[in-house]
Amino acid sequence: MEFQKKVVVVTGGSKGIGKAVALAFAREGARVAVASREAAAGEAVVREIESLDGEAFFVPVDVSQEDQVQAAVQRVLERWGGLDILVNNAGVYLQGDATETTLDQWNHILSVNLTGVFLCTKYAAQAMLSRGGGVIVNVSSEAGLVGIPGQVAYNTSKAGVISLTKSCAVDLARRGIRVNCVCPGTTDTPLVQEALRRASDPAAARRRLEEVRPLNRLGAPEEIAAAVLLLASDRMAYATGAVLSVDGGYTAQ
Repeated sequence: MEFQKKVVVVTGGSKGIGKAVALAFAREGARVAVASREAAAGEAVVREIESLDGEAFFVPVDVSQEDQVQAAVQRVLERWGGLDILVNNAGVYLQGDATETTLDQWNHILSVNLTGVFLCTKYAAQAMLSRGGGVIVNVSSEAGLVGIPGQVAYNTSKAGVISLTKSCAVDLARRGIRVNCVCPGTTDTPLVQEALRRASDPAAARRRLEEVRPLNRLGAPEEIAAAVLLLASDRMAYATGAVLSVDGGYTAQ
């Protein structure tokens, strides 16, 4: 129970990687705030954590909205009196190159995937400082490390998360806050499963995603969650500004 009674906020915690992270922290004894725009799914994760005899509650938030982020952090402080770990996982996806992507689409992707990480970091870090420090783990993507075709806004937003991670790691290190980043490869989440279902040949589409990776498969949400917990752990207390690829070898090629 490495994270016993630690207060953890997981944004985008209602499904996919975020859900796996929330459950993993709960199994290690953490108190988990499941933060999401999706109330029904978020409450379902809370009930699942409670069925494991864990502590959790749902926090509604759109991470692109500053007032909502402030309110979400305040709710956590009122509930548990502090904040130890933030996992910035909330994100949205969009296909399209620079000629196809509209300005509104560009702004939306950046507002959630990058500005959202900034806002959550800003207000969570302020709360952590009153407790003597904490840990922030950002979920970027393999798309932040390489230029994957046909998703310019998403790629750019995730590259920005990596830069934000390094900047905040340097700025906050002497104030007791570590900031690290996980870059997942394509992971077998509901979002990916839905995209595959929409393909003309779902089985062939899945094979294409798998075959570009040396490990020849997609990741599991639980594998990404394991990486998040590792970077949040006191066993990795010397790590800040770290960028950990968990992508089946995709970016090693």
